Amino acid sequence: MNNFVLECRDLSKTYYDAAGKIEVLKKINLQIKPSELIAIVGNSGSGKSTLLHLLGGLDKPTEGTITIAEKKLADLSENQKCELRNRYLGFVYQFHHLLPEFTALENVSMPLLIRGTKPKAIKEKAEHLLELVGLKNRLDHKIGELSGGERQRVAIARALVTDPLCVLADEPTGNLDPRNAEKVLQLFFDLQKLHQTSVVMVTHDLRIADQAHRKLMLVDGALV
Repeated sequence: MNNFVLECRDLSKTYYDAAGKIEVLKKINLQIKPSELIAIVGNSGSGKSTLLHLLGGLDKPTEGTITIAEKKLADLSENQKCELRNRYLGFVYQFHHLLPEFTALENVSMPLLIRGTKPKAIKEKAEHLLELVGLKNRLDHKIGELSGGERQRVAIARALVTDPLCVLADEPTGNLDPRNAEKVLQLFFDLQKLHQTSVVMVTHDLRIADQAHRKLMLVDGALV
């Protein structure tokens, strides 16, 4: 077994429009080690989010391979990719993508429900994560009843509830005011250390990126 939880080789993504060929990503090579925190920075439109979507199997590359827990995404069916994402990956987005009709507890429980975990174990795990993110007294509140910072904490708890090998975070504090962003970000980093989870975080904020183990930059579709 190699030492990488996630790896991509010669990853490229090309789009075509009326103007012709647009090469968003060119021959990207990246290896993520266990418990490693990587920040990817770059100008708006540089392909940061596209790279994250490819790494998570949410989009298909034009060329190259992606391997998660020694499984190549190209060899898997869509159902197998869904199972792999549920088992090995967590996702945190700039906009929380929580289900508004459900409570905080129900939202965090969802990945384990999909996995088929026993109800008692689901409740205990979801409650534990929500307590860790400071929402012990907000378990039964629906998403619309929570502040922006609280919603993002729920999203972080949901991303970690399955004990993933790696969390892919796309501007996780980009939709928050500076004070809440700092609180949520510190919480995210604390939980990353506690759970020994690898993280690939896309951010435009160099101050955030400086706190990572490695800082990489996307320039003209290449990773430097």
